[in-house]
Amino acid sequence: MEFEMIAKTFQGLETVLATELIELGANNIQIGRRMVSFTGDKELLYRANFQLRTAIKILKPIKHFRATSADEVYTAVQEIDWTEYLSNDTTFAVDSVVFSTEFRHSKFVAYKVKDAIVDQMRERTGGRPNIRVTNPDLQLHIHIAEYDCTLSLDSSGESLHRRGYRQESVEAPLNEVLAAGIIMLTGWKGQCDLIDPMCGSGTIPIEAALIARGIAPGVYRKEYAFEKWPDFDQELFDSIYEDDSCEHDFEHHIYGYDINHNAVGIATNNAKAAGLSKDITIQQQDFASFQQPAEQSVIITNPPYGERISAPDLLGLYKMIGERLKHQFVDNDAWILSYREECFDQIGLKPSLRTPLYNGSLECELRKYQIFSGKFNEMRAEGGDIKTAQERRMMSDRHRFKQHREFKEKLEDKPKERMRRARGEEREDWHDSRRDFRKGRDGNRDFRKDERRDFRKGRDGNRDFDHRDRKPYDRNRKPYDSGRGKGGSKKFGKRYYDDEED
Repeated sequence: MEFEMIAKTFQGLETVLATELIELGANNIQIGRRMVSFTGDKELLYRANFQLRTAIKILKPIKHFRATSADEVYTAVQEIDWTEYLSNDTTFAVDSVVFSTEFRHSKFVAYKVKDAIVDQMRERTGGRPNIRVTNPDLQLHIHIAEYDCTLSLDSSGESLHRRGYRQESVEAPLNEVLAAGIIMLTGWKGQCDLIDPMCGSGTIPIEAALIARGIAPGVYRKEYAFEKWPDFDQELFDSIYEDDSCEHDFEHHIYGYDINHNAVGIATNNAKAAGLSKDITIQQQDFASFQQPAEQSVIITNPPYGERISAPDLLGLYKMIGERLKHQFVDNDAWILSYREECFDQIGLKPSLRTPLYNGSLECELRKYQIFSGKFNEMRAEGGDIKTAQERRMMSDRHRFKQHREFKEKLEDKPKERMRRARGEEREDWHDSRRDFRKGRDGNRDFRKDERRDFRKGRDGNRDFDHRDRKPYDRNRKPYDSGRGKGGSKKFGKRYYDDEED
């Protein structure tokens, strides 16, 4: 029997996820923002969790309804027969994502769902199930966009990006789902060598090896939430887990380099834990020492942006990347994920494709560079082109980018200003509001020196400052209270499935 399902992902990877679902045999596929809805049976539910590389969670909706108040949410949830899903011995938790002007607090919505379930079970059985925040037997998810509500069972539990092979990680590691999505966007499936010259904890090389070998990303996970459901079919899931018909040999090789010795050790251990040491070579090497590879290769890398990870000379780093690609990666393609426009400018090469992607909350771009010998004009004069027909169609799609996007903050921006912009606050136009201290009290720009108070004089106007004029310091005085408190505000209004696994 087929039923509705929702696969959540990162913004920018929706089409990649939809392609994966088509290959799995899903029906009625519809692409949304950060999600793809589809229909299928129980086997597809298991396979989606086990085999999808670009999904974060797989949800199974059990009720769609409209609500204009918390009481209406409570009533709608009570209409479900919860004895089909849990008993008094079952632990459960409710996760909520709310984008609504009516429902201002997502946790309050979660509490109303919990109360409706507990009250129904107490009325019917005389007892009640318990709440467990971590690793519950049943994980529920409610999503509200204005008045449209969807209550779902979370079949994944822990986010699917947590593959299970990562033993350690460097600072700010690349998310596994995003890494797999980037590789799939490049079209690389193992047809040549792959190089990540700044591999960090080895996420891109490991995800690339899984793709090249056809290994399902779920083989390392210990459990899924659907294994605790009352209708779980152990025999069906075992058959999916043991099916290795998609696996195959990989004839080329994957190389990961990093300048940091500690990162090299971590990446080596992670590749070993994934059982992929045969396909991946991790070595310590500065990108500045990169040499032309002997075999046809592709570079896929995620250099520092200057946000969570930076470099002593960030712009110099990107200039060096461009120089190495231009002179030591001729007749190959390079794909670079980054965040700042001025960083891309330093590379000094013309991209053939630009794809917007989100890395956490950062709106980044994945850019493709086709490296050729000689000058660009000479290459064009000989009939060459850095864009394929498909890339031209993709670049002509204006909807891929925001119409009035302020691409990135400049490097010289102050950190406080960047944080204020990230919170969506208006920048104070201090050029207009600041007081011009070069003017006198009458507003005249000709400053009158005699109007200045000479702070080196005492109260009697004598220039010889008398320290006895100062008010004595009172150690018992009351501390100054700014009255600012710890207040804050949360922004709502988006109508899409949010990614809480940043």
